[in-house]
Amino acid sequence: MIRIGIVGCGRILAAHLRGYRLLREAGFDGFRITALCSRKAEDAMGYVQRDGSTPQRPAVSNIPGDPLAIGDEFLSDFQPETDVAVYTDYREMIASGKIDAVNDFSTHALHHQVADCAFTAGKHLLSQKPLAITVAAARHMCEEAERRKVTFGVFENFRQAPRTRQLRWAFESDLAGRVQMFLLGYAGVWWGPDLIVADTPWRHQKSEAGGISLDLGVHFFDQLRHVAGDVATVSARCTVLEPRRVSRDAAGQVVREIDCDADDTFVAHLETTAGAVGSLFASWGGHGGAVRTADGAVYYGSKARITGDEITFDGREPQKLADLYRSQAPADLQQRHAPCGLDDSFALNQLDWLQAVEQGTTPETSGREGLADLATAFALLESDCSGRPVRVADVLEGRIRAFQQPLDEKFGLIRH
Repeated sequence: MIRIGIVGCGRILAAHLRGYRLLREAGFDGFRITALCSRKAEDAMGYVQRDGSTPQRPAVSNIPGDPLAIGDEFLSDFQPETDVAVYTDYREMIASGKIDAVNDFSTHALHHQVADCAFTAGKHLLSQKPLAITVAAARHMCEEAERRKVTFGVFENFRQAPRTRQLRWAFESDLAGRVQMFLLGYAGVWWGPDLIVADTPWRHQKSEAGGISLDLGVHFFDQLRHVAGDVATVSARCTVLEPRRVSRDAAGQVVREIDCDADDTFVAHLETTAGAVGSLFASWGGHGGAVRTADGAVYYGSKARITGDEITFDGREPQKLADLYRSQAPADLQQRHAPCGLDDSFALNQLDWLQAVEQGTTPETSGREGLADLATAFALLESDCSGRPVRVADVLEGRIRAFQQPLDEKFGLIRH
Protein backbone atom coordinates (compact mmCIF):
# COMPACT_ATOMS: atom_id res chain seq x y z
CA MET A 1 0.00 0.00 0.00
CA ILE A 2 1.46 3.34 -1.12
CA ARG A 3 0.62 6.09 1.36
CA ILE A 4 0.49 9.47 -0.41
CA GLY A 5 0.89 12.92 1.10
CA ILE A 6 -0.25 15.85 -1.02
CA VAL A 7 1.43 19.26 -0.86
CA GLY A 8 -0.72 22.11 -2.16
CA CYS A 9 -4.51 22.22 -1.82
CA GLY A 10 -5.45 24.77 -4.44
CA ARG A 11 -8.47 24.38 -6.67
CA ILE A 12 -6.68 22.00 -9.08
CA LEU A 13 -6.73 19.42 -6.28
CA ALA A 14 -10.33 18.48 -7.10
CA ALA A 15 -9.25 17.25 -10.55
CA HIS A 16 -6.49 15.17 -8.97
CA LEU A 17 -8.89 13.69 -6.43
CA ARG A 18 -11.29 12.80 -9.21
CA GLY A 19 -8.46 10.94 -10.93
CA TYR A 20 -7.68 8.96 -7.79
CA ARG A 21 -11.39 8.25 -7.27
CA LEU A 22 -11.67 6.88 -10.80
CA LEU A 23 -8.69 4.61 -10.15
CA ARG A 24 -10.35 3.17 -7.04
CA GLU A 25 -13.61 2.69 -8.93
CA ALA A 26 -11.73 0.87 -11.71
CA GLY A 27 -10.23 -1.54 -9.19
CA PHE A 28 -6.78 -0.04 -8.65
CA ASP A 29 -6.53 -0.25 -4.90
CA GLY A 30 -2.84 -0.08 -3.98
CA PHE A 31 -2.77 3.45 -2.59
CA ARG A 32 -4.33 5.71 0.00
CA ILE A 33 -4.02 9.46 0.48
CA THR A 34 -3.08 9.77 4.14
CA ALA A 35 -2.03 13.42 4.46
CA LEU A 36 -2.74 16.85 3.01
CA CYS A 37 -0.61 19.96 3.41
CA SER A 38 -1.64 23.54 2.75
CA ARG A 39 -0.55 26.93 4.06
CA LYS A 40 -4.07 27.27 5.48
CA ALA A 41 -5.35 24.18 7.28
CA GLU A 42 -8.94 24.97 6.31
CA ASP A 43 -8.05 24.75 2.60
CA ALA A 44 -6.85 21.18 3.15
CA MET A 45 -9.75 20.26 5.42
CA GLY A 46 -12.19 21.30 2.69
CA TYR A 47 -11.15 18.26 0.66
CA VAL A 48 -11.34 15.64 3.43
CA GLN A 49 -14.97 15.07 4.40
CA ARG A 50 -18.21 15.45 2.47
CA ASP A 51 -20.09 16.38 5.61
CA GLY A 52 -20.13 20.15 5.38
CA SER A 53 -17.87 20.57 8.39
CA THR A 54 -15.33 22.56 6.35
CA PRO A 55 -16.65 24.11 3.13
CA GLN A 56 -14.65 23.38 -0.02
CA ARG A 57 -13.72 26.36 -2.12
CA PRO A 58 -15.74 26.37 -5.38
CA ALA A 59 -14.17 25.72 -8.75
CA VAL A 60 -12.40 28.79 -10.08
CA SER A 61 -13.26 28.25 -13.76
CA ASN A 62 -16.36 27.56 -15.83
CA ILE A 63 -14.44 26.95 -19.05
CA PRO A 64 -15.41 23.64 -20.72
CA GLY A 65 -12.55 21.15 -20.54
CA ASP A 66 -10.62 23.13 -17.95
CA PRO A 67 -9.62 20.91 -14.99
CA LEU A 68 -9.94 24.00 -12.81
CA ALA A 69 -13.68 23.81 -13.51
CA ILE A 70 -13.87 20.54 -11.54
CA GLY A 71 -15.09 20.72 -7.96
CA ASP A 72 -17.07 18.79 -5.38
CA GLU A 73 -14.51 16.01 -4.87
CA PHE A 74 -13.74 14.69 -1.39
CA LEU A 75 -11.41 12.04 -0.02
CA SER A 76 -14.28 10.55 1.95
CA ASP A 77 -15.99 9.67 -1.35
CA PHE A 78 -13.45 6.96 -2.21
CA GLN A 79 -11.48 6.19 0.96
CA PRO A 80 -13.91 6.74 3.85
CA GLU A 81 -12.03 4.32 6.06
CA THR A 82 -8.76 6.27 5.90
CA ASP A 83 -7.72 8.84 8.49
CA VAL A 84 -6.21 11.88 6.79
CA ALA A 85 -3.71 14.05 8.65
CA VAL A 86 -3.60 17.76 7.84
CA TYR A 87 -0.40 19.83 7.94
CA THR A 88 0.60 23.41 7.22
CA ASP A 89 4.32 22.61 6.76
CA TYR A 90 5.35 20.09 4.10
CA ARG A 91 8.58 19.35 5.96
CA GLU A 92 6.59 18.22 8.98
CA MET A 93 4.34 16.08 6.80
CA ILE A 94 7.28 14.39 5.08
CA ALA A 95 8.97 13.70 8.42
CA SER A 96 5.78 12.40 10.07
CA GLY A 97 6.13 8.73 9.12
CA LYS A 98 2.57 8.78 7.74
CA ILE A 99 3.49 8.75 4.04
CA ASP A 100 5.64 6.83 1.55
CA ALA A 101 5.33 9.22 -1.38
CA VAL A 102 4.54 12.85 -2.17
CA ASN A 103 2.36 14.55 -4.74
CA ASP A 104 3.49 18.16 -5.07
CA PHE A 105 0.81 20.48 -6.45
CA SER A 106 2.33 23.67 -5.03
CA THR A 107 3.54 26.75 -6.92
CA HIS A 108 6.40 26.54 -9.41
CA ALA A 109 8.90 28.12 -7.05
CA LEU A 110 8.38 25.46 -4.38
CA HIS A 111 8.84 22.35 -6.52
CA HIS A 112 12.60 21.98 -6.13
CA GLN A 113 12.35 22.73 -2.40
CA VAL A 114 9.68 20.09 -1.79
CA ALA A 115 11.70 17.65 -3.91
CA ASP A 116 14.85 18.19 -1.86
CA CYS A 117 12.95 17.43 1.33
CA ALA A 118 11.16 14.40 -0.14
CA PHE A 119 14.24 12.84 -1.72
CA THR A 120 16.36 13.35 1.40
CA ALA A 121 13.69 11.42 3.32
CA GLY A 122 13.64 8.66 0.68
CA LYS A 123 10.13 9.49 -0.54
CA HIS A 124 8.90 8.97 -4.09
CA LEU A 125 7.59 12.09 -5.82
CA LEU A 126 5.07 13.12 -8.45
CA SER A 127 5.57 16.83 -9.12
CA GLN A 128 3.16 19.18 -10.87
CA LYS A 129 4.19 20.77 -14.17
CA PRO A 130 6.19 22.81 -14.98
CA LEU A 131 8.83 20.79 -13.20
CA ALA A 132 10.74 23.65 -11.58
CA ILE A 133 11.40 27.35 -11.48
CA THR A 134 14.48 27.02 -13.75
CA VAL A 135 16.23 24.34 -15.77
CA ALA A 136 19.03 24.23 -13.20
CA ALA A 137 16.51 23.48 -10.44
CA ALA A 138 14.86 20.75 -12.51
CA ARG A 139 18.19 19.18 -13.43
CA HIS A 140 19.15 19.06 -9.75
CA MET A 141 15.83 17.37 -8.94
CA CYS A 142 16.45 14.67 -11.54
CA GLU A 143 20.00 14.05 -10.37
CA GLU A 144 18.96 13.79 -6.72
CA ALA A 145 16.14 11.35 -7.50
CA GLU A 146 18.54 9.15 -9.43
CA ARG A 147 21.16 9.33 -6.69
CA ARG A 148 18.62 8.47 -3.98
CA LYS A 149 17.03 5.74 -6.15
CA VAL A 150 13.46 6.97 -5.69
CA THR A 151 10.69 7.14 -8.30
CA PHE A 152 10.30 10.63 -9.76
CA GLY A 153 7.55 11.67 -12.15
CA VAL A 154 6.12 14.91 -13.47
CA PHE A 155 2.37 15.36 -13.62
CA GLU A 156 2.03 15.92 -17.37
CA ASN A 157 -1.38 14.53 -18.22
CA PHE A 158 -1.38 15.71 -21.86
CA ARG A 159 0.70 12.62 -22.59
CA GLN A 160 -2.10 10.30 -21.47
CA ALA A 161 -4.95 12.20 -23.13
CA PRO A 162 -6.72 10.03 -25.76
CA ARG A 163 -6.08 12.58 -28.53
CA THR A 164 -2.33 12.58 -27.86
CA ARG A 165 -2.25 8.77 -27.88
CA GLN A 166 -4.13 8.68 -31.17
CA LEU A 167 -1.87 11.31 -32.73
CA ARG A 168 1.25 9.39 -31.77
CA TRP A 169 -0.21 6.16 -33.18
CA ALA A 170 -1.21 7.84 -36.48
CA PHE A 171 2.38 8.89 -37.18
CA GLU A 172 4.16 5.97 -35.54
CA SER A 173 2.09 3.49 -37.58
CA ASP A 174 2.73 5.50 -40.77
CA LEU A 175 -1.00 6.03 -41.25
CA ALA A 176 -0.37 9.79 -41.58
CA GLY A 177 3.24 9.44 -42.77
CA ARG A 178 6.00 11.40 -41.07
CA VAL A 179 5.38 14.73 -39.38
CA GLN A 180 6.29 17.59 -41.70
CA MET A 181 4.64 20.64 -40.12
CA PHE A 182 2.64 21.60 -37.05
CA LEU A 183 0.53 24.65 -36.22
CA LEU A 184 -0.91 25.52 -32.84
CA GLY A 185 -2.43 28.76 -31.71
CA TYR A 186 -5.12 30.47 -29.72
CA ALA A 187 -5.88 33.84 -28.19
CA GLY A 188 -8.73 35.03 -26.03
CA VAL A 189 -9.85 31.46 -25.28
CA TRP A 190 -8.67 31.01 -21.69
CA TRP A 191 -8.66 33.87 -19.16
CA GLY A 192 -8.77 36.53 -21.83
CA PRO A 193 -8.57 39.34 -22.25
CA ASP A 194 -7.30 40.46 -18.83
CA LEU A 195 -8.36 38.02 -16.07
CA ILE A 196 -6.03 36.76 -13.35
CA VAL A 197 -5.36 33.19 -14.47
CA ALA A 198 -7.02 30.73 -12.09
CA ASP A 199 -7.29 33.60 -9.61
CA THR A 200 -3.63 32.95 -8.67
CA PRO A 201 -1.56 36.14 -8.94
CA TRP A 202 1.82 34.36 -8.80
CA ARG A 203 1.15 33.06 -12.32
CA HIS A 204 1.74 36.63 -13.53
CA GLN A 205 4.97 37.24 -11.60
CA LYS A 206 8.28 36.75 -13.37
CA SER A 207 10.01 36.27 -9.99
CA GLU A 208 7.82 33.18 -9.40
CA ALA A 209 8.41 31.73 -12.90
CA GLY A 210 4.91 32.69 -13.94
CA GLY A 211 3.77 33.38 -17.47
CA ILE A 212 2.11 31.49 -20.28
CA SER A 213 5.33 30.13 -21.82
CA LEU A 214 6.04 28.03 -18.74
CA ASP A 215 2.53 27.45 -17.42
CA LEU A 216 1.06 26.15 -20.69
CA GLY A 217 4.14 25.83 -22.88
CA VAL A 218 5.23 22.63 -21.14
CA HIS A 219 1.84 21.07 -22.03
CA PHE A 220 2.24 22.00 -25.70
CA PHE A 221 5.80 20.76 -25.85
CA ASP A 222 5.13 17.48 -24.10
CA GLN A 223 2.58 16.59 -26.76
CA LEU A 224 4.74 17.95 -29.58
CA ARG A 225 7.83 16.03 -28.41
CA HIS A 226 5.80 12.85 -27.99
CA VAL A 227 4.25 13.10 -31.46
CA ALA A 228 6.91 14.83 -33.58
CA GLY A 229 10.18 14.35 -31.66
CA ASP A 230 12.43 16.71 -29.73
CA VAL A 231 12.56 20.39 -30.64
CA ALA A 232 15.98 21.46 -31.92
CA THR A 233 15.68 25.23 -32.35
CA VAL A 234 13.30 27.95 -31.19
CA SER A 235 12.81 31.52 -32.32
CA ALA A 236 10.27 33.38 -30.22
CA ARG A 237 8.89 36.65 -28.99
CA CYS A 238 7.21 36.82 -25.59
CA THR A 239 5.35 39.85 -24.32
CA VAL A 240 2.85 41.24 -21.82
CA LEU A 241 -0.30 42.50 -23.53
CA GLU A 242 -2.17 43.21 -20.28
CA PRO A 243 0.10 44.65 -17.56
CA ARG A 244 -2.91 44.96 -15.24
CA ARG A 245 -5.04 41.88 -14.63
CA VAL A 246 -8.26 41.60 -12.68
CA SER A 247 -10.77 39.29 -11.04
CA ARG A 248 -14.48 39.99 -11.48
CA ASP A 249 -17.51 38.93 -9.48
CA ALA A 250 -20.66 37.34 -10.92
CA ALA A 251 -21.96 40.78 -11.84
CA GLY A 252 -18.82 41.59 -13.79
CA GLN A 253 -17.48 44.09 -11.28
CA VAL A 254 -13.73 44.22 -10.70
CA VAL A 255 -12.94 42.94 -7.19
CA ARG A 256 -9.15 42.56 -7.51
CA GLU A 257 -6.35 44.06 -9.57
CA ILE A 258 -2.69 43.04 -9.87
CA ASP A 259 0.37 44.04 -11.85
CA CYS A 260 1.61 41.52 -14.41
CA ASP A 261 5.23 41.33 -15.52
CA ALA A 262 5.36 37.69 -16.71
CA ASP A 263 4.52 37.02 -20.33
CA ASP A 264 0.86 36.51 -21.19
CA THR A 265 1.55 36.00 -24.91
CA PHE A 266 4.13 34.22 -27.06
CA VAL A 267 4.70 33.67 -30.77
CA ALA A 268 7.26 31.06 -31.80
CA HIS A 269 8.76 29.24 -34.76
CA LEU A 270 10.33 25.82 -34.18
CA GLU A 271 12.21 23.03 -35.92
CA THR A 272 12.46 19.48 -34.61
CA THR A 273 15.53 17.29 -34.66
CA ALA A 274 13.80 15.28 -37.42
CA GLY A 275 13.36 18.37 -39.59
CA ALA A 276 9.68 19.13 -39.06
CA VAL A 277 8.83 22.82 -38.78
CA GLY A 278 6.00 24.69 -37.15
CA SER A 279 4.57 27.77 -35.52
CA LEU A 280 2.95 28.23 -32.13
CA PHE A 281 1.20 31.19 -30.58
CA ALA A 282 -0.77 31.49 -27.37
CA SER A 283 -2.20 34.38 -25.41
CA TRP A 284 -4.18 34.99 -22.26
CA GLY A 285 -5.11 38.30 -23.90
CA GLY A 286 -7.37 39.01 -26.84
CA HIS A 287 -10.10 41.66 -26.74
CA GLY A 288 -13.23 41.10 -28.75
CA GLY A 289 -13.34 37.31 -28.77
CA ALA A 290 -11.39 34.14 -29.30
CA VAL A 291 -9.41 32.79 -32.21
CA ARG A 292 -7.71 29.41 -32.53
CA THR A 293 -6.16 27.17 -35.13
CA ALA A 294 -8.79 24.59 -36.07
CA ASP A 295 -9.53 22.59 -32.93
CA GLY A 296 -6.36 23.73 -31.19
CA ALA A 297 -3.55 21.93 -33.04
CA VAL A 298 -2.88 20.93 -36.63
CA TYR A 299 -0.32 18.32 -37.65
CA TYR A 300 0.61 17.87 -41.31
CA GLY A 301 2.13 14.52 -42.21
CA SER A 302 3.50 13.26 -45.50
CA LYS A 303 0.22 11.37 -46.04
CA ALA A 304 -2.48 13.30 -44.18
CA ARG A 305 -3.49 16.25 -42.04
CA ILE A 306 -4.74 15.77 -38.49
CA THR A 307 -6.67 18.52 -36.78
CA GLY A 308 -8.68 18.01 -33.63
CA ASP A 309 -10.29 14.59 -33.89
CA GLU A 310 -10.26 14.45 -37.71
CA ILE A 311 -7.74 13.04 -40.18
CA THR A 312 -7.90 14.02 -43.84
CA PHE A 313 -6.09 12.27 -46.69
CA ASP A 314 -5.55 13.97 -50.07
CA GLY A 315 -8.73 14.03 -52.12
CA ARG A 316 -10.84 12.33 -49.45
CA GLU A 317 -13.42 13.40 -46.91
CA PRO A 318 -12.32 13.85 -43.29
CA GLN A 319 -12.53 10.78 -41.06
CA LYS A 320 -12.61 10.44 -37.29
CA LEU A 321 -9.14 9.61 -36.06
CA ALA A 322 -10.60 7.88 -33.01
CA ASP A 323 -12.59 5.51 -35.28
CA LEU A 324 -9.47 4.54 -37.23
CA TYR A 325 -7.52 4.08 -33.99
CA ARG A 326 -10.21 1.79 -32.54
CA SER A 327 -10.44 -0.29 -35.72
CA GLN A 328 -6.76 -0.45 -36.68
CA ALA A 329 -4.51 0.08 -33.65
CA PRO A 330 -3.30 -3.17 -32.02
CA ALA A 331 -5.54 -4.32 -29.19
CA ASP A 332 -2.64 -4.56 -26.73
CA LEU A 333 -1.67 -0.95 -27.50
CA GLN A 334 -5.22 0.23 -26.87
CA GLN A 335 -5.29 -1.70 -23.61
CA ARG A 336 -2.04 -0.09 -22.47
CA HIS A 337 -3.41 3.33 -23.35
CA ALA A 338 -6.74 2.80 -21.54
CA PRO A 339 -6.42 0.09 -18.88
CA CYS A 340 -9.85 -1.02 -17.61
CA GLY A 341 -11.40 1.44 -20.02
CA LEU A 342 -9.99 4.51 -18.23
CA ASP A 343 -9.73 7.59 -20.42
CA ASP A 344 -9.31 10.31 -17.78
CA SER A 345 -5.82 11.72 -18.30
CA PHE A 346 -5.40 12.62 -14.62
CA ALA A 347 -6.18 9.06 -13.52
CA LEU A 348 -3.92 7.58 -16.20
CA ASN A 349 -0.98 9.79 -15.27
CA GLN A 350 -1.42 8.89 -11.61
CA LEU A 351 -1.63 5.19 -12.48
CA ASP A 352 1.58 5.37 -14.53
CA TRP A 353 3.41 6.86 -11.55
CA LEU A 354 1.89 4.48 -8.98
CA GLN A 355 2.85 1.44 -11.04
CA ALA A 356 6.39 2.78 -11.41
CA VAL A 357 6.60 3.16 -7.61
CA GLU A 358 5.33 -0.40 -7.12
CA GLN A 359 7.63 -1.93 -9.72
CA GLY A 360 10.71 0.22 -9.18
CA THR A 361 10.63 1.42 -12.79
CA THR A 362 10.66 4.82 -14.48
CA PRO A 363 7.33 6.58 -15.13
CA GLU A 364 6.52 7.42 -18.72
CA THR A 365 6.33 11.08 -17.75
CA SER A 366 9.52 10.93 -15.74
CA GLY A 367 11.46 13.78 -14.21
CA ARG A 368 13.77 13.72 -17.22
CA GLU A 369 10.79 14.10 -19.55
CA GLY A 370 9.61 17.05 -17.47
CA LEU A 371 13.11 18.54 -17.68
CA ALA A 372 13.07 18.31 -21.49
CA ASP A 373 9.62 19.95 -21.64
CA LEU A 374 10.79 22.71 -19.30
CA ALA A 375 13.96 23.40 -21.30
CA THR A 376 11.91 23.72 -24.48
CA ALA A 377 9.49 26.13 -22.79
CA PHE A 378 12.37 28.19 -21.39
CA ALA A 379 13.85 28.29 -24.90
CA LEU A 380 10.95 30.62 -25.82
CA LEU A 381 11.92 33.04 -23.06
CA GLU A 382 15.66 32.73 -23.70
CA SER A 383 15.12 33.39 -27.41
CA ASP A 384 13.09 36.49 -26.61
CA CYS A 385 15.70 37.62 -24.08
CA SER A 386 18.58 37.24 -26.54
CA GLY A 387 16.71 38.43 -29.62
CA ARG A 388 17.80 35.42 -31.66
CA PRO A 389 17.01 31.74 -32.26
CA VAL A 390 18.35 29.35 -29.62
CA ARG A 391 19.14 25.66 -29.54
CA VAL A 392 17.11 23.78 -26.95
CA ALA A 393 20.18 21.67 -26.15
CA ASP A 394 22.01 24.82 -25.05
CA VAL A 395 19.16 25.71 -22.70
CA LEU A 396 18.96 22.15 -21.38
CA GLU A 397 22.67 22.04 -20.60
CA GLY A 398 22.72 25.52 -19.04
CA ARG A 399 24.85 27.19 -21.70
CA ILE A 400 22.04 29.68 -22.36
CA ARG A 401 20.27 30.97 -19.25
CA ALA A 402 20.24 34.79 -19.31
CA PHE A 403 16.50 34.92 -18.61
CA GLN A 404 16.83 32.36 -15.83
CA GLN A 405 19.92 33.80 -14.15
CA PRO A 406 18.05 36.16 -11.77
CA LEU A 407 15.85 33.24 -10.68
CA ASP A 408 18.84 30.94 -10.24
CA GLU A 409 20.54 33.59 -8.10
CA LYS A 410 17.41 34.33 -6.07
CA PHE A 411 17.00 30.68 -5.12
CA GLY A 412 20.70 29.92 -4.71
CA LEU A 413 20.76 27.48 -7.62
CA ILE A 414 23.80 28.81 -9.53
CA ARG A 415 26.13 31.34 -7.97
CA HIS A 416 28.03 32.57 -11.02
